[in-house]
Amino acid sequence: MARWCYRHRLVVLLLWVGAFLGLGFAGSAAGTNYADTFSLPNTDSTRAYDLMAKAFPERSGDTDTVVWKVDEGTARDASVRSRIEPALEKIGRMEGVGEVSSPYTAQGAAQFSGNGRIAYAQITFTEQANGVPKALVEDVVETAQDAGRDGLQVELGGQAITRTQEPPTGIAEMVGIVAAAVVLFLAFGSLFAMLLPLVVAIAALGTGLMATSLLSHVTDVPEVAPLLGSLIGLGVGIDYALFIVTRHRRGILRGMKPEEAAITALNTSGRAVLFAGGTVCIALAGMLVMNMRFLDGVVVATSLTVVLSVLAAVTLLPALLGLLGMRVLSRRQRHRLAAAGPESQEASGLAARWSMYVQRRPRSIAAGALVVMLILALPVLSIRLGATDQGNHQDSTTTRQAYDLLAEGFGPGFNGPLQVVVDGGDTDGLVAAIRGTEGVAQVAAAPPAEGITVIQVVPTTSPQSQKTDQLIDRLRDDVIPASGTEAHVGGVTAVFKDFAAVTGDRLPYFVAAIISLGFLLLMVAFRSLVVPLTAALMNLIAAAASFGVLVAIFQWGWGTELLGIGKEGPITAFLPVIMLSLLFGLSMDYQVFLVSRMHEEWVHTKDNARAVRVGLAETSRVINCAALIMICVFSAFVLSGDMEGAMAGIGLAAAVALDAFILRTALVPAAMHLLGNSNWWLPAGLEKRLPHLAVEPREEEVSEVHARVPDADSGSTVIHGFVRTPDGAPVEGAALTLLSKGGRQLDRVTSLADGSYIVSVPSAGSYLLAVTAAEHPSRARHVMVGAEPLVYDVELAEDELDAVN
Repeated sequence: MARWCYRHRLVVLLLWVGAFLGLGFAGSAAGTNYADTFSLPNTDSTRAYDLMAKAFPERSGDTDTVVWKVDEGTARDASVRSRIEPALEKIGRMEGVGEVSSPYTAQGAAQFSGNGRIAYAQITFTEQANGVPKALVEDVVETAQDAGRDGLQVELGGQAITRTQEPPTGIAEMVGIVAAAVVLFLAFGSLFAMLLPLVVAIAALGTGLMATSLLSHVTDVPEVAPLLGSLIGLGVGIDYALFIVTRHRRGILRGMKPEEAAITALNTSGRAVLFAGGTVCIALAGMLVMNMRFLDGVVVATSLTVVLSVLAAVTLLPALLGLLGMRVLSRRQRHRLAAAGPESQEASGLAARWSMYVQRRPRSIAAGALVVMLILALPVLSIRLGATDQGNHQDSTTTRQAYDLLAEGFGPGFNGPLQVVVDGGDTDGLVAAIRGTEGVAQVAAAPPAEGITVIQVVPTTSPQSQKTDQLIDRLRDDVIPASGTEAHVGGVTAVFKDFAAVTGDRLPYFVAAIISLGFLLLMVAFRSLVVPLTAALMNLIAAAASFGVLVAIFQWGWGTELLGIGKEGPITAFLPVIMLSLLFGLSMDYQVFLVSRMHEEWVHTKDNARAVRVGLAETSRVINCAALIMICVFSAFVLSGDMEGAMAGIGLAAAVALDAFILRTALVPAAMHLLGNSNWWLPAGLEKRLPHLAVEPREEEVSEVHARVPDADSGSTVIHGFVRTPDGAPVEGAALTLLSKGGRQLDRVTSLADGSYIVSVPSAGSYLLAVTAAEHPSRARHVMVGAEPLVYDVELAEDELDAVN
């Protein structure tokens, strides 16, 4: 497929452009129909909501609040009324506004605070918040705030009002893309190479979001789903393309033609991308274990963007590589390749030195990394799930100021009233019992409809207070059963409390499901029990540490002012499920890319220390670069204007940073050095029964390290000889790498003190032998190997690599 896409690049590009434009046109014509409801079967708050929807179907529109405060006098004064009342009447005449309940009517006495200085009016729109035109909301805000003056503060709150404070759509994505572009340019040094991952990611993300908007008309897709789809799609889209482009460029630098380099890159890194994308989708599908319909739409949106990111990486990317040809390298790299010939495959630089350091000191590095992760995980012990509301908005927003004014005038519980929904029975007795309950500030029963009565209960504490949760439990467990009346406690506060309870109960099953699936996939891919077990433990450590960071920032308030994300509060109830799915999927990506290279080396050499050292040296740079891109993309979602988006962005950015820079770069390789050959242990009986799933293309295995002369009937042989300088002096420590015609490493050794070396060859044929030595330029030559061992002496000179024999 890679070869077809490369050669038929114009067809592939036209297909992608057609899909992008077609979905864009269809999405614009159909619009969106995102749901903003929670469905928690068999919970008390859901039963309350169902009864209210049955009895009061006309209360379907969003209700927002205008609140005002006077510095002197009262809100009843004629000077205040003459400014506020005309504004409310004007708002009531706007198309799309159903009703305005003013405190200046006979029924509005309760809408003044105890001291009379604060009052509020309620605006009921004809549509839910996401269906109210933004222009209408802006007109309402402007009209209400125009009534303010010195000494008269007017603020507005509610879900529809919040939409006027959202930053322009796509600003978070644009900031993330710009930051990723900077990292890619620094990594590649080439404008065209930098653009490739961005174009692939944008194509996948655009088609994914437009397809999600169309799906919202046929299934329930929550409003937060596109944001999370953007977050994960942009991250994995850039990363997947980055891995393939890096492998492609490496192949060209080592002497391959652009087409063969692209095919090899897709056949190696492309396979890993397919496997990694599958693991991400499996981790996301683990949310279905929670049996929450609200999350089903999140699974659809996020999985769709991941699938399209993989599809773009394995089809659109090779087509773009075909268009660019050699221009995927920088001009300096092309000149150097033409002048000096192919580069050696020997890893060098900081990554190689760090890999050697980890091999020499695995115990101290493992202990240090583990201590850091455990310290960061400590705050997770105090995590509290709940709901964020407008009290968590920034101080400067009108919604936050309206929230604070209502709390000041009517008590902290006024912003999160409870609805006790009664289906027949003794309402008066229940009202009296609730009024006498500890933690209740106000109680009021609305006139019944179809035998259903709604009792409004205002707690003495804020919606996010643990005492409010205790009040809900007290009403459900003691007050309502004692009254003998069938009633259910609902309202937004009760819904999120139930959500947190259900999440806490089902989370262990969810974690067990995604860890088990990940364990099985890695066991089949790497033929090992220890490698997937290590990955599972590392994923749990990464999750705990990232949630510790999340609690410290959003629940404890450390750095919230610096980040500009508003006031601290509980962690959103559904966030752990979504974050764990994304985190386990992304962690599996890095594990696959790291261990697949280690496994490749292990299969060939059976030397665990060498496999771990080579795997870390050759993959750590690209993993760290990919992680840095994801951190930039995720952190940019602080600018999304959505608290849940900011939480997910910061949490995932922290998780990726800890996973890539501490776990995969330090703790995992150190642990694998300590475990030795047991890393690759798999019982013989299990080995026979497991299916074969190749992350990398299957290669011939060599059973011994630096095999001398294999059995005559094995088809294998060796190349051996000496590495010398032009004056005959032996070169010790020269690195000799044997590559297949496709550019795959088959063996790598270093010359001994007398300059001798032995390289294992799987079978007769044509190969590339690359040599690198200190103070000598890297060189490579093609060699033909027959059935017998080949004697091949190498002379290192300043201008060439000569074969003496």
